[in-house]
Amino acid sequence: MATFLKPLNVVRFNSLSKIPHSAPTTFLRSVATATPKAVLDDEPNFLTSVEMYFDKAAKHSHANIQQLKAIKSIDNVLSVSFPIEKSNGEIEIIRGYRAHHSRHKLPVKGGIRFSKKVDLEEVEALASLMTYKCAIVDVPYGGAKGGVAIDPKEWTPAQLERITRRYTMELCQKGFMGPGIDVPAPDVGTGAREMSWIADTYKQFNPGDVNSLGCVTGKPVSNGGVRGRTEATGLGVYYGVREFLAFPEIQSKTKHNGMIEGSKIIIQGFGNVGYWASKFFESNGAKIIGIAEYNVGLYNEEGIDIQAVFDYRKENGSLIGFPGAKNIDEPSKVLEMECDVLIPAALERQIGIGNADRIKAKVIAEAANGPVTPGADRILLEKGIVIIPDLLLNAGGVCVSYFEWLKNLSHVRFGRMNKKWDEKGKEKLVTLVEKNAGRQLSETERRTLIHGAEEHELVYSGLEDTMVVACQETRATANSLNIDYRTAALTNAINKISTVYQVSGSIFLN
Repeated sequence: MATFLKPLNVVRFNSLSKIPHSAPTTFLRSVATATPKAVLDDEPNFLTSVEMYFDKAAKHSHANIQQLKAIKSIDNVLSVSFPIEKSNGEIEIIRGYRAHHSRHKLPVKGGIRFSKKVDLEEVEALASLMTYKCAIVDVPYGGAKGGVAIDPKEWTPAQLERITRRYTMELCQKGFMGPGIDVPAPDVGTGAREMSWIADTYKQFNPGDVNSLGCVTGKPVSNGGVRGRTEATGLGVYYGVREFLAFPEIQSKTKHNGMIEGSKIIIQGFGNVGYWASKFFESNGAKIIGIAEYNVGLYNEEGIDIQAVFDYRKENGSLIGFPGAKNIDEPSKVLEMECDVLIPAALERQIGIGNADRIKAKVIAEAANGPVTPGADRILLEKGIVIIPDLLLNAGGVCVSYFEWLKNLSHVRFGRMNKKWDEKGKEKLVTLVEKNAGRQLSETERRTLIHGAEEHELVYSGLEDTMVVACQETRATANSLNIDYRTAALTNAINKISTVYQVSGSIFLN
């Protein structure tokens, strides 16, 4: 029986082109939504919830008990602390964490979040989800996650840079970072700025590594990033929901017509993921009728102008008082309003047994990690609500991070080698068609037809194909085993990982 030695320590029309690629890429990160009263004290914690979902899926997998033990356990964890001087001269001890859940494939991959809620248990749970997420979408990474227990709003940019660089130094010194070891990415409270600091710090420790930019993803395009990364998770959510709504069994169960156009959407969380998901749904004809943030809810049956919401918050620092929708003082109530698709895009454990019976959505699309507790999951499924699971639906970020990593290792942007060649080939074909048809195309028509793909268009294409395949695989397993989609997605992940374990041989057994 093979195991690993544990270390010591479908093409459809969409109107994405309606969104200019120059759309806003700087966000006020969605503030960490406090765990609501809907999640009761006797419900399992986040890590236990993930393990419960795993155990449920394990029963349907072809992995044996020894493989399941190896897949479920955490490979390696790091906990560090270091002092940082605050503006008033006081010294604060900062806690940081990094967990490698599974190194069956290297490098491991997972974001770094800055939040006061961060602790080792949360990081381990998120690292586990990353392992399964990468397997589901066939991205060749193991799962990891990291975090620093701070509220970034309480620190100046200079202090945040010191914290980020010191945390990175700890990762470098302890073998928790490198293009072939561990490749972090942005998460709650972090963004392209922090990823640039991480990349620069890693380079100082590894000056001879020509692939040093591949040590982290989510960087600015000017510093080795890839076009399309900022909106990737939100776009993946759109692709995933679009695919599921098109399945006949979903339409039969929900009485939904399967069209994005006209669908009524409610989104919880208006950070990077919530904003971009809203934009893509809106641009394809859906109505965003509700937005729930940590301090206010917005509701408008006729639809909310997403760009207006973004601009209002940018100017005012909050959604409170937004004139284009009814303001609701208790934002959790927005989640309980009738809609076609409810998209939790904030933090974990937002729907629990205390509010699950009041959810009226036909479909819950988990853009956040772990937004539904196991108890709520059971209640929702019994009500006939379709749940598209997080480890499938929000995989767009890691997919495009993978593309960025490939770009960094190849040292060439996507499209650079073939764009003009493709355009010349298309131009010859268009010229031949014009000659035989006896009609000259207008200059606009001609430019449209011979246009060669830009980098972000190739990224969108790769992401769409990845999400379509993963959705189809999840659907097939769910239908063949008569199980829910979360269990089906996890079953697929376990089977893929166990296959790697099986072919690795047994030299490290015992």
